[in-house]
Amino acid sequence: MLPFYLLTLAATIQAHNLLPGSCNFESNTCGYTSDPDFTSWTLHKDGRFVSVEAAVSDDQEDQIGADGGPQRETSGVLLSPALEQGEWSCLRLVYQISGSGSLEVLQSTEGKSFDRPLWSSQAPSDSWVISSMDLQNTTEPYTVVIEAKPGPSAGSSVAVFEIHITPGYCLDCDFEESHLCGYSNQWNANVNWYVGGGGSQILHNNIPNDHTYNNKTGHLMYVDSIYAKTFKEVAKLVSSMTTVPMSGCLSFQYQRSEERGNLFSVFTRDRLGQYQELWRAGSENQNDWSGTLEEWIPVQVELKAPYSVQVVFEVSFNSARGGRVAVDDISFSPEFCSTDTEPTFDPSIANCDFESGFCRYSQEQMIGSSWRRVSVKPNIFRNGDHTTGAGYFLLAHSWLSPLSGYVSRLIGPTLPGNMKYCLRFYFSLRGFNQTDQALAVYLQQGSSQERIWTQGEKSRGIWITTDVTFQTSKPAKVVFVSTCKSFWDCGSVALDDISLSLGDCELTEGSVLRTLPGHCDFEAGLCGYTQDKQSDSGDWELRRGPTPTSYTGPRADHSTGLGYYLHMEASPMLSGQSVRLLSRPLRGSRGPQCLSFYYHMYGSGTGQLSVHLHKDGEGALLWKLSGEQSIAWLRATVDYRSDIQHQIVFEATRGSSVRSDIAIDDITLESGPCPVTKTEAPVGSSNDIE
Repeated sequence: MLPFYLLTLAATIQAHNLLPGSCNFESNTCGYTSDPDFTSWTLHKDGRFVSVEAAVSDDQEDQIGADGGPQRETSGVLLSPALEQGEWSCLRLVYQISGSGSLEVLQSTEGKSFDRPLWSSQAPSDSWVISSMDLQNTTEPYTVVIEAKPGPSAGSSVAVFEIHITPGYCLDCDFEESHLCGYSNQWNANVNWYVGGGGSQILHNNIPNDHTYNNKTGHLMYVDSIYAKTFKEVAKLVSSMTTVPMSGCLSFQYQRSEERGNLFSVFTRDRLGQYQELWRAGSENQNDWSGTLEEWIPVQVELKAPYSVQVVFEVSFNSARGGRVAVDDISFSPEFCSTDTEPTFDPSIANCDFESGFCRYSQEQMIGSSWRRVSVKPNIFRNGDHTTGAGYFLLAHSWLSPLSGYVSRLIGPTLPGNMKYCLRFYFSLRGFNQTDQALAVYLQQGSSQERIWTQGEKSRGIWITTDVTFQTSKPAKVVFVSTCKSFWDCGSVALDDISLSLGDCELTEGSVLRTLPGHCDFEAGLCGYTQDKQSDSGDWELRRGPTPTSYTGPRADHSTGLGYYLHMEASPMLSGQSVRLLSRPLRGSRGPQCLSFYYHMYGSGTGQLSVHLHKDGEGALLWKLSGEQSIAWLRATVDYRSDIQHQIVFEATRGSSVRSDIAIDDITLESGPCPVTKTEAPVGSSNDIE
């Protein structure tokens, strides 16, 4: 028996019930092949692993399934054989990123254009690291895609030592295997979780039989207070981070010695390090125990994790006589422990883009103004909605009120209590004096209400996004309130694209869905898009805020109103010159694909924006538009097909004058076809609501 924090990964994971797709790369690649369109993975027979290196591979190494032709980039794609597994399973990856680089695992389903991200990492390490990711049950064949990108520095490489797929959930563990299912001890100088059992005991000779086999040979995890020195010593056994939303029943077995000097609890811990207690052992369960921990006690606890969490088994001691706690046979079921448990709340009931009405939002019948659902045709004077640029949004406007002052209240659906939420929405203000009462958000619980947000940003008639994290203690409703006390204080208040999710906004913003190939909002750079240096007359430029030339270009980006977009600055260019933006190489698919993006074409001399599909050295026009369109960001959707590797090319051409700036933002590539959007006749023109 060795301290868990000193255990190193065994040379081979001795696993039972391995499923197809598992491989230890000992003598071959088990059907895994390199995608020939990318850099080849190399099989190292001496060390039993595969890798992609920044430098040219040694000629003595074998290359997997690819020719020795020129390599376009240092990016290797390893493809599993076709897998058909109808039940939920867990993929564990043993890997190492040396120097710098990144590793990403995706799931490619037959008939779908783009792969679903499962996990990714950019953290370098000096040794092998294990990661776990859940593979949800599916009736369709799929392929595991492993993409490695070693960094540019000398000696950088990305290696995979073992791929290990087993039935069940990644949280499941009987601790019989050397990798311990990805559970790890959060090291403490004095108290730590240890692996017990296996027939040999070094520190203690009274470790109980494990629960799995009920003998001394089986394994379990335990923590003992024998080395506790300070008043409160804490030992934590931590699972891997969940990679998919999970809700159901978490079960485990535990034993706890008769000493009362410990506190045993189970928590979830999110990516922000925030804890939520699921369960705590009570003293009433210890009445008839002996100090030898002879009986295992089963525990079932409800787990609702709509975002990524770790499960933490925590034991705290107050002295060296705090006793001992053992844990074994952790498992998860998608069925709740109790039939009385409420199903996980779907927060999307509070989402609304107002394209088809007010959704589940309502208004109080009261004297004064109300929120009106309006639409603005694309024009060069007034902004349209945020969703498409030509759709619907809500407007509270003092000029339409029969009185000089008003209060407009928009009330959302009822939200369950004792939960944390993230509210996001877009707003736009115009007026003489934008006071803090122009727009505020309240949480209404029964007869009381609490203000949780008030606008502090001078929006200047542009759409600005905001997000609000709030907690409910009991059922509540979100209320959007616009207040106008006098004509001179107020202008118009617009509201659009309300969305609600579970958890802290920092969580949902950073991890909810990892970006797919081709997605880009330009907030963190070009996302793999590159400038065409060969045939360009200039470059696309990242910009924040208005463009330098007046009466052309956007005043803000589309994503947040305060972020970045990409634009062609017409001033230094000649009429007819163009700039081209190339996507990263995209793998082909037999199915339809959908490209959507937002464009901004405002200016009397606006030229042309076009989108091309580049493959096999040839280009095909997918979409184009010429001339001035609107002062608003407008959405475009394009259906296309390509069964081979290809690139998407955005080309902007300067028009007749310097007032010819063209901008793009929020590019999205998804499985197609593109959804059909029905645009109704506008309720009011720009003159009606200006």
